[in-house]
Amino acid sequence: MLAVVIAAALVTQLVLVFSGGSAAGAGDTTGDQAGAVTRLVRMLSYFTIQSNILVLACAVSLALRPGRDGSGWRVLRLDALLGITITGLVFAIVLAPQIHLEGVSLWITVGLHYVAPPMTLVGWLLFGPRGRIDGVTVGWAFVWPALWIAYTLVHGAVTDWYPYPFLDVHARGYGLALRNIVGVLVVAGVLAWLFAWIDRRLGRRLKRPLPLPDRF
Repeated sequence: MLAVVIAAALVTQLVLVFSGGSAAGAGDTTGDQAGAVTRLVRMLSYFTIQSNILVLACAVSLALRPGRDGSGWRVLRLDALLGITITGLVFAIVLAPQIHLEGVSLWITVGLHYVAPPMTLVGWLLFGPRGRIDGVTVGWAFVWPALWIAYTLVHGAVTDWYPYPFLDVHARGYGLALRNIVGVLVVAGVLAWLFAWIDRRLGRRLKRPLPLPDRF
């Protein structure tokens, strides 16, 4: 179900982008005047889009092979979990009050920002898999956010376009933009620690032997 919701929203977003619209939920109106390639690059530059793509990849992977494991897959799974959780939190707290969408854009936004984050989190809590988050996995999981931040700042400096208002260096200055980045990274660090703790706790419960039945 999660994969269907995300895939439908992403495909609809692609259609919207190639038909002349911009990425839903971003409040970006300049995309309407940009070319198709530029609009596509901007769409793929959103942390929201990348997070949902990671969640989609993990959901399909687990549907095909529930017991999948491996160091690279563990990093992918944690990145998907962290990314989509941050996506939901940042959108609900920071971005949602600043934008007003309707029609198709509203439907896409609901799917990517309001449905995917809680479904991913609840699915992980209920079904796991367990024992996949350790210190090495957490360390590697922060490579993707670091690369995204670097790309966003360089791309913004070159094109004068930023995916989110709180990262707009030209409007807010480097000091405030960097402070916002650090704030999000701190939240990500706390979430990573929390997810690792939950993963260990739930994993231990699953390994506990079942109590023997009383003898009569």
